[in-house]
Parts: sequence; C-alpha cells; structure tokens
Amino acid sequence: MLKINDDIEIADWELSESFTRASGPGGQNVNKVSTAVELRFEAARSPNLPAHAKNRLRGLAGRKWTKDGALVIQCDETRSQARNREIARERLAEMIRRSLERPKRRVPTKPTLGSKRRRMDAKTRRGAVKAMRGKVRGDD
Repeated sequence: MLKINDDIEIADWELSESFTRASGPGGQNVNKVSTAVELRFEAARSPNLPAHAKNRLRGLAGRKWTKDGALVIQCDETRSQARNREIARERLAEMIRRSLERPKRRVPTKPTLGSKRRRMDAKTRRGAVKAMRGKVRGDD
C-alpha cells in the first residue's frame, strides 16, 4: 500500500516491480546483483485516482506513460536495491500528488499604454538607424 495523501492510497495490485542489473559504479557487484528497479503503476485502471488526475498524470509522465495506460518509473541511482525501490516509490507518489493539484487559471492581461509607446519608439529609432545605412550620393 502506497499512501499518497489522506484520501488516496495506491493498492499493491496496481504496482509491479522488476529488478535488473544497473549500469554505473559498483565494481564486480554490478555484474552480479540486480539493483536497478522498474516500477510499473497501472494508472489507467486505477480505481483510486480521479479522472482529472489521470489526465494530468498522463501529461506529467510524458515518455514514461505506456500505450496501455501504465506509468513506468526506473531508478538505478544507488547500489542498494531497497533504496532504489524507495526512490522509485517516492517519485511515483510525488508525480501523483502533482497531478492532483489543479493548475491556476491564467488571467489574460493587456500591455500597458507606456509599454506600447516604448516599443514603437524603439522600432522608430531602429528604423532610422537602418535608413542611414543607404548609399551615399555625392553632389559633384
């Protein structure tokens, strides 16, 4: 059971873990011990997540979201399998928490009159500089 907040808990059947050999430091240990973890969360089938959170989670996950609606998180940061498991579960919980937050509604604003004038003055000055770059005619 993975606790997200007071209302939402992820059941064990929704999570599956697989372990592989990690790359990176570890000496001979890295060739023998499967420390990297791949945590798979069946998000689309989860009855504990509201629909709006699933939609936001799909956007947050990006390439981690599979075609069948699962979220796959990989972790091979440490040499400890248990610690990698904890890190992967923390990442999943944090991603789900972020998907539960409703984004703020954007309030459209207009540019001020002063900013419009400054922009137009800068364009006029720049145009004048470029106009001075023309050919020089001599009155001979």
